[in-house]
Amino acid sequence: MSFHVKVEPSGRTFTANEGETLLAAAIRQGIGMPYGCKDGACGSCKCKKLEGSVSHGAHQSKALSAEEEENGYVLTCCGVAQSDVVLESRQVTDEGAFPIRKMPARVSSLQKVSHDVMLMTLQLPANEVFKYHAGQYVEFLLRDGSRRSYSMANAPHTQVDKPGLELHLRHMPGGKFTDQVFSTLKEKDILRIEGPYGSFFLREESAKPLVLLASGTGFAPIKALIEHMQVKNIRRPAVLYWGGRRPADLYMSDWIQAQCAEMPQLRYVPVVSNALPEDQWTGRTGFVHQAVLEDLPDLSGHQVYACGAPIVVESARSDYTAKAGLPEDEFFADSFTTEADKAQA
Repeated sequence: MSFHVKVEPSGRTFTANEGETLLAAAIRQGIGMPYGCKDGACGSCKCKKLEGSVSHGAHQSKALSAEEEENGYVLTCCGVAQSDVVLESRQVTDEGAFPIRKMPARVSSLQKVSHDVMLMTLQLPANEVFKYHAGQYVEFLLRDGSRRSYSMANAPHTQVDKPGLELHLRHMPGGKFTDQVFSTLKEKDILRIEGPYGSFFLREESAKPLVLLASGTGFAPIKALIEHMQVKNIRRPAVLYWGGRRPADLYMSDWIQAQCAEMPQLRYVPVVSNALPEDQWTGRTGFVHQAVLEDLPDLSGHQVYACGAPIVVESARSDYTAKAGLPEDEFFADSFTTEADKAQA
């Protein structure tokens, strides 16, 4: 048995098999629905159910509250159609339809760029064409069947000369994958990846000024967006706010400064929350999402692209729409949920 799913206002349609989540069905058929973690933890896939019946699997209340569910909202990542369904999702586009592929990838370099961040580059098979949007991510397929997700930090045009991916991995002590990356993984090792995934990419049809908000390794997909803007000669005014606990957490500040020198429309505001005296930090302090509000109290004419820790993304979404007038459909995010985040009740 299968059910018919229609998405408004785009009018796009797809079918969902019995027991298949709405998101999995959409991805399978090349429909670009918004999503992030795919595990009911971040809420990026939340949309309004206009007609039909949907049952939910396990999910976190911060992603979808009981009140929101009563009001007809669903999480497509864990929602299963029980009838034909009509959804409302304004972020559905044709651009998310790159085919998802599995392939081997060889570790070509490992560079520790801070005490807990590894810059990994992967060499892709020479005969493979891997298409993706700047801002999307891949999943590593581990031997026990589990998966780990990491955003591409290089824009797609870099594949022309040398097929490969740049990833920024933060060490999570006790982490099944990052413990290996920071200890036994070495150059020339072979890993398996699958992708591209995610609905985080630049909406180029808009001319609105951009706020790029990153915390920690949430900088990786933002870096890809900046590279994409540069190669496509996109001249929309943009300001990057990058936050870390200490200055060393902003591990590619020199790279950003170099891009700002070449892109006069781009500004950079580094923000540090827990600087120590020995850091001799004289820049902005506090929470990075609040620094945006201090500088831009009116966001009604902007687009915001936010990546990183869930608390930063969720706080930004809430405060920017409630306090600064940002339209809800102009906030685009990739919340970096960890396995610990996903395991919460």
